[in-house]
Amino acid sequence: MTQVDAETQAQPAAKLTLLTLTTMVVGSMVGAGVFSLPSRFAQETGVAGALIAWAVAGTGMLMLAFVFQRLAISRPDLDAGVYAYAKAGFGEYLGFFSAFGYWASACVGNVTYWVLIMSTIGAIAPALGDGDTVLAIVLSSVGLWSFFFLIRRGVKEAAAINRIVTVAKIAPILVFIILALFYLNPHVFAENFGGADYAGSLFQQVKGTMLATVFVFLGVEGASVYSRHAKRREDVGRATVLGFLSVFAVFASVTIVSYGIMPLGEIAELRQPSMAGVLEHAVGTWGQVFVSVGLIVSVLGAYLAWTLMSAEVLFVAAKDEDMPRFLGRSTSADVPVPALLMTTLLTQVVLVVTLFSDDAFNFALDLTSALTLIPFLLAAAFAVKIARGRLGGDLVIASLATVYTAFLLYAAGLKFILVSFIIYAPATALFVMARREQGRRLFSPRELVILAVSIAGAILGIVALAVGWISL
Repeated sequence: MTQVDAETQAQPAAKLTLLTLTTMVVGSMVGAGVFSLPSRFAQETGVAGALIAWAVAGTGMLMLAFVFQRLAISRPDLDAGVYAYAKAGFGEYLGFFSAFGYWASACVGNVTYWVLIMSTIGAIAPALGDGDTVLAIVLSSVGLWSFFFLIRRGVKEAAAINRIVTVAKIAPILVFIILALFYLNPHVFAENFGGADYAGSLFQQVKGTMLATVFVFLGVEGASVYSRHAKRREDVGRATVLGFLSVFAVFASVTIVSYGIMPLGEIAELRQPSMAGVLEHAVGTWGQVFVSVGLIVSVLGAYLAWTLMSAEVLFVAAKDEDMPRFLGRSTSADVPVPALLMTTLLTQVVLVVTLFSDDAFNFALDLTSALTLIPFLLAAAFAVKIARGRLGGDLVIASLATVYTAFLLYAAGLKFILVSFIIYAPATALFVMARREQGRRLFSPRELVILAVSIAGAILGIVALAVGWISL
């Protein structure tokens, strides 16, 4: 998730260079999700399915990266990327939903960080379980609010943490890949090629991994979120593509090399972070400790960075009068405290909800991905809209990105779409507040249709949860 240069953020007059923007995207994408990939993939697919899944996800996300690249150049007037594109293409209400959904996905993503930290410590402190016990939630909440007060003082204080995190995040992953290649057992790899009996058909295997790939690719849009700080608009697009290509091979490698260390069923049963369990099997206890320490430092820094970006989305939307004005306030240290408080509160609520989930980490991971799909789909569809009427590469890329994102919605399944509606629908209260502050009509006829769909989806989701059609 986005690794923001905190010192630059503390000095709004400074402009972000191509190198800084690329670093932000790389830091964005190399987050907590990569540490969970071995078991998450092993639960769904074997080597063959994983190779196809990465090919599909890599191609689709590359198309999205190209979309953000081209939009950054063709529409330099639009800041805050994902949110601004939805608004320009499909109106203020869908633009609002895009901003809110993107912000909410970041908040839910932050929950995965705390669950993963507690699960990691839970290996030596059983009372923390898999990060979903009452004690784990209490300790996570303490950490959550500690970060709120740290950032509230001014992000400059967080610069030292960010510098440490950059190394701590990458080093364990690269060491894992190198050691796993050295200890790779060709016989085990071959046994894992077709997948286990529980995995289903090859199509089902690929479909089952799609939300996991979305989660680890979150952050590909990171440079566009901070586009208003870029030294040159062209650098936003270049950083997006360079960052994506830099880390794609890392993600795929972490998954594929794991299949050569342990049988599929054993990888699937590993506690999170499963990368630590795989390395422990290969080299012994020190491998688990090495990955676990690196993960904790990495995740704490990633949490800081994503909290900053979440607040930025609300802040920019408020400045554009698409959110209530109070969310557009900031301190002399350039900290949008009301937006930061909202971010912390939603993260806290979702943390508590994980107590009622059968699998807290995977629930939060999948919900994060599902909430992001609407903003991504609207951005891709906007690219199709502005490329329509002129045949060429832009239209092909935008169309492929749109089809890919629509497939992700299908892969997410009804459960996460309905839960997303439950989160989206009440957010309309913020839209109403903003319209009233401006003395404007609350909804146009078209917006009333969108409102009705969102409310109907939320009601259906609540009923589905109440009667047991779906579960957390």
